Amino acid sequence: MYYTIGQVSQMFDLPISTLRYYDKEGFFPNLVRKGNIRYFSHNEIEALHVIECLKKSGLGIKEINQFFMWVKQGSETYEKRKELFEARKSAVEAEIQNLQKALSLLEFKCWYYQKAIEDGTEENIRAMLPNKLPSDIQKLYDASHE
Repeated sequence: MYYTIGQVSQMFDLPISTLRYYDKEGFFPNLVRKGNIRYFSHNEIEALHVIECLKKSGLGIKEINQFFMWVKQGSETYEKRKELFEARKSAVEAEIQNLQKALSLLEFKCWYYQKAIEDGTEENIRAMLPNKLPSDIQKLYDASHE
């Protein structure tokens, strides 16, 4: 099955110009063309999943291009490719940890201000800090202050 550039643009919520740029960068070496029309196969769709994953993990186009160069070089670059994905995995795990800490603080503050609204003051909450909060709220507070 083949997809047009417009269909792929919608699938990935990417501008057509971005897909053309990726093509120009050589990310789709086997892209089928008939006239001026590009036809994306399963291989290009998979490449786009990898590109988007690497972008979301913090890599820039230059580093993504390096990955695709390694792919073209074949099996002797398996180790380099694996190391790249392990490094990105570690970076994403660290980011998730940071975001979880931020989420805990946001949840704590939502509770904090809801309680302040109900009580009409922050004094009762302040008296519970730092370690006399309700247990579920204490977990959020502790997680956000690690």
